[in-house]
Amino acid sequence: MPRKVPNFCGRTRREFFWQSGAGFTGCALAGMLDAEFFAKFGQTSARPSDDEKWQNPLAPKQPHFPAKAKAVIFLYMYGGPSHIDTFDYKPTMYGMDNKTIEVKTFGRGGHKNQGRIVEPRWKFKQYGECGKWVSDLFPHLGTCVDDIAFIHSMTADSPIHGSAMLQMNSGRILSGSPCLGSWVNYGLGSENENLPGFVVMLDDKGGPISGPKNWSSGFMPAVYQGCVVRSEGTAILDLNRHATMTDSVQRKLLDTLRDYNDAHEALHPGNSELAARIASYELAYKMQSTAPEAVNLSQETEATQKMYGLDSPKTQYFGRQCLMARRLVERGVRFVQVYSGGAHNDDNWDAHGDLVFNHELHAGETDQPIAALLKDLKQRGMLDSTLVVWGGEFGRQPTAEYEKGTGRDHNAYGFTMWLAGGGIKGGVSHGKTDELGAAAVENKLHVKRIHATILHQLGLDPNRLSYFYGGLNQRLIGVEDVEPIREIIA
Repeated sequence: MPRKVPNFCGRTRREFFWQSGAGFTGCALAGMLDAEFFAKFGQTSARPSDDEKWQNPLAPKQPHFPAKAKAVIFLYMYGGPSHIDTFDYKPTMYGMDNKTIEVKTFGRGGHKNQGRIVEPRWKFKQYGECGKWVSDLFPHLGTCVDDIAFIHSMTADSPIHGSAMLQMNSGRILSGSPCLGSWVNYGLGSENENLPGFVVMLDDKGGPISGPKNWSSGFMPAVYQGCVVRSEGTAILDLNRHATMTDSVQRKLLDTLRDYNDAHEALHPGNSELAARIASYELAYKMQSTAPEAVNLSQETEATQKMYGLDSPKTQYFGRQCLMARRLVERGVRFVQVYSGGAHNDDNWDAHGDLVFNHELHAGETDQPIAALLKDLKQRGMLDSTLVVWGGEFGRQPTAEYEKGTGRDHNAYGFTMWLAGGGIKGGVSHGKTDELGAAAVENKLHVKRIHATILHQLGLDPNRLSYFYGGLNQRLIGVEDVEPIREIIA
């Protein structure tokens, strides 16, 4: 009686070990292969043709219309900074401290109809030709207001960190959707094939509550997801395992890989899936030699490093990240997101207890570096083509969360974000919250309007940019058309 041959995933045992073993070596040496190799596996038929060659998914693409911006730097203030203590000046609140008033709020503590006023803990003063009122928390950033468009009427759907962060990053309060940086890379590709197109830098205190969901590519291919880069030590941790491979080992593996691919092509002509899978490993191999130079801040002048606050322990970490963001954008990285705040409680902007301690800590770490970034981009002629975005997942309430103390609860009814550069008007303020900052009352703007504006400045029509998934043409801004915030566009 003939021996029964076991079946592995639709293949014989011999085929399983052959394809698995040889495929592993292919992953390691993808970077040694050129475009001609990938073209061989990108054909849709056994007979190759010039117009059927494999296409790099991160290759630069033409926008829908002429773009004002080439890149985005999103400065994410994780935890929800208080708008009424930073950029949304409420003079009538001074003198109302500890007064109980009727006001509808909704945050971590649930729905409330009244609360105890916590007046702003910092003074405001006017800056720039536009006369913008800015809190004493941001004296350095105050000198940049003529280049900034402040939006004081932002709203979101959730007052809870996890879902609100997902909405700010992906347009939806549920996980599983591509993030803004992924959409940008999908729509435009990257100008530097040796660096990731979407970079994320986290706070030294930890990552955000929702973790990698905030830079995920969701239902898109993984090539579009964010790449976490560190500002100290090894910039990209996964590269170390490849760096120890000697040239002789690489050459031997390359020979093995070519033999395997010749055999694979004979059995499976026109298999583009393999080429797409290997492309991500090729990028990792190229980054091995490119990333260290891109993040080497010793190449910057002493004056530049000092401007970003690298000479002070307080501003050093976030300053390094802002300076790295500028260097990455210079080298063609399309989308850089820098987080201020990590982990939980006072490690981020989530000021439930001592508002003064919390905000002076985080504003003190970020004020000088952010101002330096704007000024540095401007003096290099890069601000016109780089869109800088500042904000968190929501703001904070005008009333205290607890019976005692100065802590404020979450506020998704009205908060502040700002944009600068990339074809955005400077020295303007748009929208308004009520006299207490409890809710937006003039020109209410949903998070999706910010997303639409960012895409628009990059030359992408937010209502046309789509990805087919689950039987639908999915869009970052959802099923209904959304207009960018034209009042702040130059």
